[in-house]
Amino acid sequence: MTDTLLKSKNAGGVVETVKTIVYAVVIALIVRTVAYEPFNIPSGSMIPTLLIGDYLFVSKFSYGYSRYSLPFGIPLFSGRILAHQPHRGDVVVFKWPKDNSTDYIKRLIGLPGDRIQMKDGVLYINDAPVKRERIEDYIDPETQRPVPQYIETLPGGVRHHIIEEQGDGGPLDNTSVFQVPPNEYFMMGDNRDNSADSRVWGFVPAENLVGPAQFIFFSTNGLAHWWEVWEWPFTIRYDRLFEGIH
Repeated sequence: MTDTLLKSKNAGGVVETVKTIVYAVVIALIVRTVAYEPFNIPSGSMIPTLLIGDYLFVSKFSYGYSRYSLPFGIPLFSGRILAHQPHRGDVVVFKWPKDNSTDYIKRLIGLPGDRIQMKDGVLYINDAPVKRERIEDYIDPETQRPVPQYIETLPGGVRHHIIEEQGDGGPLDNTSVFQVPPNEYFMMGDNRDNSADSRVWGFVPAENLVGPAQFIFFSTNGLAHWWEVWEWPFTIRYDRLFEGIH
């Protein structure tokens, strides 16, 4: 009798543990789908705003929801529901339009109907040059090489930093005019000479937008291997923790 009771209690404990795990997974999926989703930065296309090794949260509700808000992009519906228009200057995570599955992050530069062009490194929106102020050089943390840095002020007032690794003579510093179609957007990286963006592969459909990046919750310079636990505290960029993204 005692053995039977013990087995029953053990079985009940296993069932409760499994239920707890299932509930936790379901809640996590719901939060990731409708509220906030974490992403990490694997490339330097958004330097100096975002660095390789930054981990950030993206707001899923800011622009409403599309199929790409769902896990694995399940095609339950088309277009966006509860849609809100993004703002020029937002730092946006979206699905790359070339495969609709890879996550990219860039700055939203062009809205539907805009005319976008680069002339000698200067951004033009609707045939007007965007204000660009030269400031102190950005120091590359790996090479310690100084890189020309500017503050760019977009129409609407968003001010953000950009860098020009090749000065104003890079291959993407002079382009033809891009006319942004309805319901699509033009994206660019803040690392202007080291960013494959809408200047290269075109526009981003509204349906592909995942959401705007909100803040960095963790950042590491990646100099320690995963097993070098004793080195972890020295690789964290403490000054970037919980920093808002602008």
